[in-house]
Amino acid sequence: MADRVTVIGWDGSPLTSAARSALSAATLVAGAAHHLALPEVPPAAERVRLGSVDLAARRIAGHRGTAVVLADGDPGFFGVVRTLRAPEHGLEIEVVPAVSSVAAAFARAGMPWEDARIVVAHQRTLRRAVNVCRAHPKVAVLTSPGAGPAELALLLDGVHRTFVVCEELGTDREQVSVLTSDRAADHSWRDPNVVLVIGGTGGGGAAGTPTVPWLMGQDTAARSVRGWGLPMEEYAPEGHGTRGHGPGAPGTAPALRPGAGEDPALRAAQLARLGPRIGDLVWDIGCAGGAFAVEAARFGAAVIAVDTDPAACARTEAAARRHGVPLQTVQGRAPHVLERLPEPDVVRIAAGGVPVVTACTDRRPERIVAHASTRDEAEAIGTALAEGGYAVESLLLQTVGLDPADWTERERSVVFLLAGRRIDLPAASRG
Repeated sequence: MADRVTVIGWDGSPLTSAARSALSAATLVAGAAHHLALPEVPPAAERVRLGSVDLAARRIAGHRGTAVVLADGDPGFFGVVRTLRAPEHGLEIEVVPAVSSVAAAFARAGMPWEDARIVVAHQRTLRRAVNVCRAHPKVAVLTSPGAGPAELALLLDGVHRTFVVCEELGTDREQVSVLTSDRAADHSWRDPNVVLVIGGTGGGGAAGTPTVPWLMGQDTAARSVRGWGLPMEEYAPEGHGTRGHGPGAPGTAPALRPGAGEDPALRAAQLARLGPRIGDLVWDIGCAGGAFAVEAARFGAAVIAVDTDPAACARTEAAARRHGVPLQTVQGRAPHVLERLPEPDVVRIAAGGVPVVTACTDRRPERIVAHASTRDEAEAIGTALAEGGYAVESLLLQTVGLDPADWTERERSVVFLLAGRRIDLPAASRG
């Protein structure tokens, strides 16, 4: 095993005295081609081209002498330190960090970044990275070949963002480009690069007042409302009331009455069964006033809200602005409009019945929820879910609103909830 292993971060600036000292004593140096070309690398040292970090770690573990690993930026931040410290390699390492590529990218853009999300995009994680870019107004994407700025832009189709593409940071070939996301796919980009994806709602919460984050990667003001399954008045346009709150003062707009399936208790039960989370894409089919779409977005998921009524899309967009969350609305009739949407992770169906349920099961999301007002409709939806390869949970939910003054019944809601969880079977078993 190597006597000592030092991992040195390099950001293009002159190496520190600690880094130079470690390099001068090295008998093995691992790194990318531009690292191995540094003049500080001892001519007599064994040089290992850093392709697979696991392979390099095995070479280092079997080396008798002093080893140095060179890496771009901060090697402890989405870098080689994690792999080198894996138990199977048994390496004890020292780290000499440098400025991370994310910090350098935001510095080039002149932007603060304590409120940014940071994701790594490989071909296997690209879709989830894109969903984070849909759901958050400031995201740094550490790209890789096949999952770079062009691929991000193509998957963000229909969502406007600004890209700050930082190529080969810290080198003589460094270049920073600012362009809209719809133009990024028209360019060829050099690796390595970092993409800052900026845009959408955020940065202040419902009132739009700037706030100072206290938690890294979180727009805490936009999530300041506690809980979910909130009353409908939280989403009603200003000047509107909701059922049970009277007609409103003279001269105000008429009361906004929630339609079937918009009861807050049903919404809470649907959210609990879908479990939307960061990296997910949620379809909300039949978004109505936007209550479900906004609450799903508050969990950090990307949301596409669909409705045939353009007024419903407008209400949903207004509710999202009030609550400080980004989401996308699509006006059109399901199931046909669903064909051009990106793949969902979870789906809530509030309109369209069995044809929409079948179209959604064909896309194989992890979970689907729907509701029905009659038993016959509930049975039909449950059958469609089961035939589509989902384990089905069926519930009859009843909520009764009470007047706290005299405990008399104020309003009642009775609805069937159907929840489907995808059954993962071998392809041959599904037929």
